[in-house]
Amino acid sequence: MIDVMEQGDIAVVEMHHGKANALDVAFCDALTLRFQRLRETSSRAVVLTGQGKMFSAGVDLPQMVEAGVPYIREFLPALHRLYDTIFNFPKPVVAAINGHAIAGGCILACCADHRLMAQDGGRMGVTEILVGVPFPPLAFEVMRSVTAPQYLAEAILTGATVTPDEAVARGWVNALVPREDILSRAVAAAEKLAAVSPAAFAMGKRQLRQPAAERMAESGAALDAEVTEIWVADATLARMRDFVARTLKKA
Repeated sequence: MIDVMEQGDIAVVEMHHGKANALDVAFCDALTLRFQRLRETSSRAVVLTGQGKMFSAGVDLPQMVEAGVPYIREFLPALHRLYDTIFNFPKPVVAAINGHAIAGGCILACCADHRLMAQDGGRMGVTEILVGVPFPPLAFEVMRSVTAPQYLAEAILTGATVTPDEAVARGWVNALVPREDILSRAVAAAEKLAAVSPAAFAMGKRQLRQPAAERMAESGAALDAEVTEIWVADATLARMRDFVARTLKKA
């Protein structure tokens, strides 16, 4: 499910969860635990990547449709814990976006401090609205924190996916690199971020995240409750089933 390799002082976390690294409860919990453990190790920074031409396709919608409301109520807090753990991780995190990063997978990548994408990396974008679900509040804050302001409403309200070049313009990706160089370049970027004072880096990151933290403290719980009720509504589950039938189960 997850491999962790050391390249010098940099921990490389490689996701191996099916063909799409789809986010389900078990995978979210496992990835969260890996990052929590990395807080306590001597690794100075973390690189997060996938395999092949897939970073992550986001939420495992077929499982969600099959398992229904009890599973959704379990899944959303697990997803929140994952994003919270990486978005607020005190050490540098670099995403090596080796392939498609869609919906929750795009948000996962955007939790990182620095993001590199393969030049032929496929599509990137947040497609939640096409499925019929609203953004959990922390997921929205992650996207707000990285998206160029002129593109935020378009990204949230249209669900469009974009090319790697367009992902750079939107702020989701810092730079494009040849596929064969993505891991080495990501490790180099992590080493550069880790070369500064760890305490100063952690404080700077907290300050950058402070507006999101304040909004979450003020209204996160109430928004989470509203979002959850929309996710578990009969109409939403019907939209999910239709989306899966139309897009994910094509012959």
